[in-house]
Amino acid sequence: MTHPYRHVADYARWDRGVAAVPPEQVDPVAPFPVLLTRQQPVVTAGSCFAQHISRHFKRAGFNFLITEPGHPLLDDGVRATLNYGVFSARFGNIYTSRQLEQLFRRAYGTFDPVDLTWDRQDSRLVDPFRPTIQPGGFHTREELLADRQQHLAAVRRAFEAASVFIFTLGLTECWAARADGAVFPIAPGVAGGTYDPERYAFVNLTADEVVADMTRFIASLRSVNPNVVLILTVSPVPLAATAVDRHVLVSTVYSKAVLRVAAETLASSLPRVHYFPSYEIITAPFSRGQYYSDDLRSVTEAGVQHVMSLFFRHAAGVEAPLAPPPAPAAETPKKSDRLARALEVLCDEELILLADRLPPQTST
Repeated sequence: MTHPYRHVADYARWDRGVAAVPPEQVDPVAPFPVLLTRQQPVVTAGSCFAQHISRHFKRAGFNFLITEPGHPLLDDGVRATLNYGVFSARFGNIYTSRQLEQLFRRAYGTFDPVDLTWDRQDSRLVDPFRPTIQPGGFHTREELLADRQQHLAAVRRAFEAASVFIFTLGLTECWAARADGAVFPIAPGVAGGTYDPERYAFVNLTADEVVADMTRFIASLRSVNPNVVLILTVSPVPLAATAVDRHVLVSTVYSKAVLRVAAETLASSLPRVHYFPSYEIITAPFSRGQYYSDDLRSVTEAGVQHVMSLFFRHAAGVEAPLAPPPAPAAETPKKSDRLARALEVLCDEELILLADRLPPQTST
């Protein structure tokens, strides 16, 4: 007797590809269509999890492109404090497809959002599109706008120079300005600004909307960089909180399912767009939850190393040395363990859980 599954590869069968394999050796990356070289400029962007990708690229000696390195007189410690080098440009977390698509339009001058700055009660200002990128905020509007102009120039250089663009899709939930549809990485009032339902609306993207956003972004990116290759991943980090009146676990599953479907649709329908299964590696049953920290959100270094070792093996053809974990944030009596983690890995969304400890904000 024969049937269509009799001769499929071992990796296509659960019993041979997952259940019978030691957890640390599970490899869900079937033949991958990209083979990077160490010389190709790689640009990364996305959610909190994307920062792990950039850290490992730098450690492994690949050409991780940084177009916004900070002033040459700054030492490495100051650069790290100011979030230079976390991503290719100093854009902070880009959680949603809409945020990424609007970043391109902002960088190339075809979209000028109404929200220029958000105020804080301490008289400092934050960039609504990078609210935590400058610790302590900006002193003046002129300082903020000058930094933004420099930043957007760096974004253009990154988009135009990338040989490979790796984007980690993180969320479907976001907040948008009613006046012009501009979306933000975090809700107004969490790390700056004031939440006003007359000015801001909640948006929960569908799979079709994510595909449409990303299709527009990819077309725009290729208008300035025709040969760029895109690698999409989905963040395995659950939502910190949901604005939908339901359990956060249900909203998390919805969000990740939407992003995974959208990534598959894009990879199967657009040329030189590929999907890497970092989400599956972290969340699959074989790990028995061991790739999450005690908060059940933060991904452990063992999980990150599993992802990155497979990425380098399949997408670069090397067994690259893995990066050490980031140095833990310094503890002080005023910082909780969660706040220390939020500082260690730049993560705007984590601040939702800490908002009651932050100063009230106002907006302009």
